[in-house]
Amino acid sequence: MQEKDRHRERANGSEDAHGHAGGTTNEKRLTIAVALTGTFLIAEVIGGLVTNSLALLSDAAHMLTDVMALVLALVAIKIGKRAADHRRSYGYRRFEIIAAAFNALLLFVVAIYILYEAVQRFQKPPEIQTGGMLILAAIGLIINLISMQVLRGASDSSLNMKGAYLEVLSDMVGSVAVIAGAAIIYYTGWKQVDPILAVLISLWVLPRTWKLLADSTQVLLEGTPSGIDVKKLRSDLLALQGVTGVHDLHVWSITSGQHSMTAHLLVEVWPQDSELLEVAHSVAAEHDIKHASFQIEIEHIGSPLEEHV
Repeated sequence: MQEKDRHRERANGSEDAHGHAGGTTNEKRLTIAVALTGTFLIAEVIGGLVTNSLALLSDAAHMLTDVMALVLALVAIKIGKRAADHRRSYGYRRFEIIAAAFNALLLFVVAIYILYEAVQRFQKPPEIQTGGMLILAAIGLIINLISMQVLRGASDSSLNMKGAYLEVLSDMVGSVAVIAGAAIIYYTGWKQVDPILAVLISLWVLPRTWKLLADSTQVLLEGTPSGIDVKKLRSDLLALQGVTGVHDLHVWSITSGQHSMTAHLLVEVWPQDSELLEVAHSVAAEHDIKHASFQIEIEHIGSPLEEHV
């Protein structure tokens, strides 16, 4: 009983405090960010065409991906709130991961297009109206800073929100670059700085986009969640009284922060009550796994042991 109480106390100390309240908060954050970026997007596209600035148009392209990403993230949260059913026994939360992966791919496409367009402008730099370029970039910077502040609090707890935050962060960097470019062109007349800054924006975005895509792919491939030590988990389960072996141990994520696991526990004597299962679930909770399924066996059941972790 002492072992069970000890594990239960440690598990209770690590309970997730977000749940539906966190989803509602994220939905409000995204709604505000969509309103801000969507309003400015129209002005920035028009301004980029009027001033003939590629840096400003590249920033507008990022702003477009921001709006699409934020809307998609918002839709993903709404769909993810739907209850599990017979067709989706785990619910719809993984749609948020699909949204994050899509946003990463979208950023890749935009960044590559801007690199291509920059090469064309190196060869024949167009006239650029720096006054309008500077004003629009400054307004964009303010909008992006506000949106970043709105989204910042949720960016560490959800890949979906992280993708939305990364979109806005990259656009903030773009706004700073456009302001710098406008100042340089105004004082020096060096027009090539415009495509150079566009290239720098794209190169800054690409590695961060790759990280988001890699994290999303890890979840979609049902890889082991980052931060969970499977060896330590196995060791903790083996340390339980009466357990002689652990096999078929699998750990994966349904969505950000929602981890699941299955495992077979070998025992010498069949337990007379549910205490072993209760303690095993407490061990799982200590590793931030809220949904665990255990199969207790006296003899190995299933595929050959060498086929499993």
